[in-house]
Order: sequence, then C-alpha cells, then structure tokens
Amino acid sequence: MTDSPEAIDPCVTCVTCVACADGTGPGAPGAAGAAPGRPSTAGEASAAGASRAARPARAALPARAARPGRAGGRNRRAARTAALITLALVLAGGAATGCGGRATTHHKPGTSHEQASGTAGTLLDVTDPAGHKLREVPADGAPEVRLVVRPDSEDGWNLQLAVKKFRFTPDSTGGAALTGAGHAHLELDGRKLARLYGPWFHLSAAQVAEGEHTLTVRLYADDHTAWAVSGKPVEATAALTAAAPGASGGHGHGSAPPSAQPDPPASEQADRTVTITVRDGKVTPAPARTELRRGERVALRVTSDRADTLHVHGYDKEVALPAGQEATLTLTADRTGLFEVETHESRLALTQLLVR
Repeated sequence: MTDSPEAIDPCVTCVTCVACADGTGPGAPGAAGAAPGRPSTAGEASAAGASRAARPARAALPARAARPGRAGGRNRRAARTAALITLALVLAGGAATGCGGRATTHHKPGTSHEQASGTAGTLLDVTDPAGHKLREVPADGAPEVRLVVRPDSEDGWNLQLAVKKFRFTPDSTGGAALTGAGHAHLELDGRKLARLYGPWFHLSAAQVAEGEHTLTVRLYADDHTAWAVSGKPVEATAALTAAAPGASGGHGHGSAPPSAQPDPPASEQADRTVTITVRDGKVTPAPARTELRRGERVALRVTSDRADTLHVHGYDKEVALPAGQEATLTLTADRTGLFEVETHESRLALTQLLVR
C-alpha cells in the first residue's frame, strides 16, 4: 500500500513518540524523513524555513513504506496497544471482585432474588405458608432445626434454634442461595413475628395473648427461598401457653413456679425507661446515648406507625413492633460497652446503650 498526497503523517497523531525516542521511529534523529528539531537561533529558523520551501510537493515524495524504521515503529505501537488493553481488562476484573476482598453473594440493586438464586438444590414451583418458593435438597446433608422454649426470668420466653448442618449468614442475606446457609423466620400461630439471624431470640410476653399458641421456626436460604426436603419446608414447632396479664405461671415448657404476688409490669421493674416514637421515618426524640450502670435494668418503650422489629445489638434481644401500638423490651445491662438499638425493617437508629 502506498501513501496518497492526503495521507496523515504518523507524528501528527502519535500519542507517545517512544519509537522516535529510542532511535527507531521515523522522527528519530538521523532517520530518513525525520522531522527537524525546533531551531534554537533566528539564523537556524531562517535556514529551516528555506529548506522547507525548497522541498518538493508531497506527491513527489517516495512511498512511506520505503522509510526505514516505519514497520518497526508500527509493530511497537501495536504491541503497546495490546498491552494496555490487557492491563485494562485485569484492572476491571479486580474491581469487580474487590481488591483482595472476598466475593459477595449480594445481588445488584434493582434485581430480584430469583436473579441471584444460585444453583444449590432445586427450586420448586410450590411455596411455603408464607408464600416463599421451596428449595428442595436431598435428605442426606439437608439442614435441620429444633425449637427449644424457656421462660425468661424477667419477661416472656427465650427461644433457642438448635440447628444442624446449617449456619446463619446475616452478611449475605439477599444474595445467592448457598447450601446449609441463610436465616430463619419465627411465626406465632402462622403470623410472622421476626426474621432471625442467630440461634437465640427473646419473645416478650406483650407479644403473646392469653391462651394456647403454636410457635414455628422455618429455615430460609439467603435468597429467601425456603429450604425443603421431600417437598416440605425445613421447620420446627413448639407449643406455648400464655397466662393472663398479672397471673402467675403459664409460660409452658418448664415455667417458673408461681409467686405469691403477681409481677409488676416490665416497665415498672426497670431502673430506666426510654420512650421512643417512630413516625414517617423520623425518630422522636432524636437518637442519643442512654447511659447505664452495669446491672441496671432498662425498658425500651417504642411506638411505630408501621410494623417493624426492635433489635438490641450485642444482647441479641428483639421484639415485634405492631403498627400504631406500643411495644416494650426490658433487659438487664449485664455487659459493658456501647450497644446499638435499631429497627430491623426500616433500619432506623433509635438510641445507643452505654453501659459502664
């Protein structure tokens, strides 16, 4: 291929004249057709101008292909371009997984759980009582759960999820289903009370009406599909008997012996009471620190305009927040440190417990 008069000189479009600098390019000193350097004196400038005026028309120049060093420069530029493309791909791959960080199973914003459901087990077309699709796994190696209910010495009951071949993974909730991992749901008579990210949960007596009840815990994958074996969800149930307010006993599953006098309400037993209101996504009073001495009891009285869950980090205590109704969570501050109190669904910080 030969150049036409309109061909563009390579030194006009070159970004980095590496070939010229190392003495192999068309613009290198001493190369045929090399461009002169910038004159340093007026005399040299005049001589250079006269030389350019005396040059023949570009059409009369010999074909560019005959210039020495041109092929080598072109090959070097192609090699540099390929190297830059490879480097860009490597950097892009590193950014996708995080520089040195672990891979995440979280799905991207705007995508559904089904789009990040993973390949663990088999997704069935049937659903559990809560409307979640079942994820079938073989019985051999399938997760197991057993529910143990114990009365709390202050209020309500402490529930323990004794699991096998299963681990709680709160950090990856919403991501792809991984075998033997996920979270649990707690239901009271078929009504969901809370999502559980650990084996312990405190159930306040205020959440349970007088009478006989059935508690159900069900295991879910990170993508919110229910683990299932032979078409049935992996779950466990336990009976619960709640006595009338102020009555003794009635806890069920090893209830405490009746006392001579009825226990006062939880808020009256507390050394400190914190009252909080959540309305339209705003917390009143504004979140602040509540200072406690170790061993003091605090009652958190929260009213929310939407159904949610109150959670105390570090103590792993929760209570459901019915829409428009006050709920109370009472605990003994037997650990020192700073503990966050927040709502689960709306992720609002309510207060901080500073225990010294």
